Amino acid sequence: MSNNRYARHEALSEIGETGQTILKQAQVLIVGIGGLGCPAAQYLAASGAGTIVLNDFDSVDESNLARQILFEADSVGLLKVSVAKKRLERLNSNVRIICIDKRLDEEALLIEAKKASVVLDATDNFSTRLAVNRAAVQAGVPLVTGAAIRFEGQLSVFPNQGAGPCYRCLYDDEGEWLGNCQSNGVAAPVPGVVGTMMALEAMKLLLGLKSSLTNHLHLWDAKRADWKDIIVKVNPNCPDCQS
Repeated sequence: MSNNRYARHEALSEIGETGQTILKQAQVLIVGIGGLGCPAAQYLAASGAGTIVLNDFDSVDESNLARQILFEADSVGLLKVSVAKKRLERLNSNVRIICIDKRLDEEALLIEAKKASVVLDATDNFSTRLAVNRAAVQAGVPLVTGAAIRFEGQLSVFPNQGAGPCYRCLYDDEGEWLGNCQSNGVAAPVPGVVGTMMALEAMKLLLGLKSSLTNHLHLWDAKRADWKDIIVKVNPNCPDCQS
C-alpha cells in the first residue's frame, strides 16, 4: 500500500509527479462558497492545489445544509469561509487556505484575480458573475463558471487568453439571466455535480489538458441525464473582452 496520498494522481500519465507539483504551486480563487463552491473547494484541496482563496461574505443558514457539504448543523450562523477553512485544513493540512469574508469591489477582485492561476465563479448572482468575469478577463486568467438551479446545471470554461470570447459574450447588458436557489429551489445533488466538474476543469486548466468545455456553454438537464452544448461566439460589442 502506498503512503503517498497523491499516488493515484501520479499513476496517471496526464498528471504524474510533474503535474502534482504544478497543482501544488497553483493558487485558485473561488468566489462563492455555497452549493458549487463547497464541492469545488473540497476536491481541489483533496487533490493538492497549493493555495485556495475562498471569497464569501455570507454566514451559514440552516437551508444551506442540504447541499453545501462543508457545513454541519453547528455551523449555522458562522461565516462560511471560516468554517470551510477549518474543514479543508482537516482534509489536507498541506494546502494553504486564505479567507476573504467581505464583498470584493471590482478593484479588489482584479487584484485577487491577478494573483490566481485560475478563477472559479461559484456565485448565484448575475452582477457578481459579470464582475468576476471582468476581473478574470482583465487579469488574463482562466475562468471556470458554473450554475445550478432546480434540476438544471451549467458549466463553461474561458481561457481568457487573446481576443475572447468570454462569459459576458453570452448575455445582454440588463437583467438576471437565471434565478437563484432561494427563489427557485434546487435539487441538492445538482450543484454537487456541477461544483465537482468545476474542480476537474480547473485542474485540467492548471495541467494544460484540453477540454471540450473551452469557450462552450454546457447545459445539463438532471431529470433526463442529458447534456447539451452551445458554442460561445465572440460578441463584437462585448464590453469586457472586446473593449
